[in-house]
Amino acid sequence: MTTPLRLGIAGLGTVGVGVVKIVRQKADLLAARTGRPVEITAVSARSRNKDRGVNLSTYAWEDDPVALAKRDDVDVYVELMGGENGPAKASIEAALATGKHVVTANKALLAHHGQALAQTAEAAGRVIRFEAAVAGGIPVIKALSEGLAGNEITRVMGVMNGTCNYILTRMQDAGLPYEEVFEEANKLGYLEADPNLDVGGIDAGHKLSLLSSIAFGTQVNFAGVELEGIQRISTEDIRQAEDLGYKIKLLGVAQLTGRGLEQRMSPCLVPADSPLGQLKGGTNMVVIEGDAVEQIVLRGPGAGEGPTASAVIGDVCDIARGFRLPTFGIPASDLVEAKTAQSNSPAPFYLHLTLVDRPGALAKIAAALGEHGISIDRMRQTRHDDTAAPVLIVTHKTQRSDLDAAINAMQASGVMAADPVALRIETV
Repeated sequence: MTTPLRLGIAGLGTVGVGVVKIVRQKADLLAARTGRPVEITAVSARSRNKDRGVNLSTYAWEDDPVALAKRDDVDVYVELMGGENGPAKASIEAALATGKHVVTANKALLAHHGQALAQTAEAAGRVIRFEAAVAGGIPVIKALSEGLAGNEITRVMGVMNGTCNYILTRMQDAGLPYEEVFEEANKLGYLEADPNLDVGGIDAGHKLSLLSSIAFGTQVNFAGVELEGIQRISTEDIRQAEDLGYKIKLLGVAQLTGRGLEQRMSPCLVPADSPLGQLKGGTNMVVIEGDAVEQIVLRGPGAGEGPTASAVIGDVCDIARGFRLPTFGIPASDLVEAKTAQSNSPAPFYLHLTLVDRPGALAKIAAALGEHGISIDRMRQTRHDDTAAPVLIVTHKTQRSDLDAAINAMQASGVMAADPVALRIETV
């Protein structure tokens, strides 16, 4: 009989339980597709007595995930606890040190320690697989590292945080303010324990840094990702964007230029009729552009028990088949330490300004833009009270550095009643 592939699973939350269910319910299918049985031998979680809706009594239990990672009856250590350090990092290091392969959904850990862990794994002749760490059930890691291996990737972009997309979609569809939808999302359990990981763009930034490494053959550089969250987006911005033919999305964009690696995660306007513009709710989408394939669009659920567990099992199946690939597509020793470059490719921008309602205020704004070489494509003044006048401007293409300089001049002019909102209009 063919030797089974034995899994040790650390973390029995939503995803971990989903993995257990698939291994149990699809045992015959997995064996047929991989050529060997896949089974679970041991598990670990914070609480042994919690009712998780699945029978775990047939598996050995370890209170310590490091002990689980070292077990002789585990071939693949499946880490689903999360956290960039602590038990997750220690247990993965222990698994590699004792000859185990690793499957993880931990984007934070890989974004901060991916290079070192990849070097450790490859020196030991083992693999780290992490399809579930990016975009839930969408097989984007496999697409980049395998299906598009013959392409020089020119740009990667996408909506990679379902919570933010839910909030922005709900604000648009229901006309509700950000604060109200934030609380709604929190009550529904959509937000991380630290909500800023979601709404501040950090979670999505982790994912973008991993995709950048695979796409461009560079060392993971999360510190080089420019981050801006969605906290300052108002229903007025969403309404005005819609009137202009756009939707607002938290969009990640990465591209390698002559100046270095550009990575940014920020709210942007995208055409309403584009695939990204039509994306609703918690769905994720990744757009990949390559010299041979041109553009492909991958869309699917970005989180949840089934989709994320599906991605974990996909990695497990590759290991069961004997498929071996460097962590980030090419050997870790060959990954380049790319120079960080500010995203400065010219683009039109949407500006939402709140001016002091007095003569000459608008002239000073126009002058500040003109002095920095920025021309106005469209401008409108919305309803206002006796003290503040909201003004909306769409610029022609300009560089973000020039726009920032113009905004600094506006703020120094004394006519701004509030900080401006400046959003890039992205071509997709």
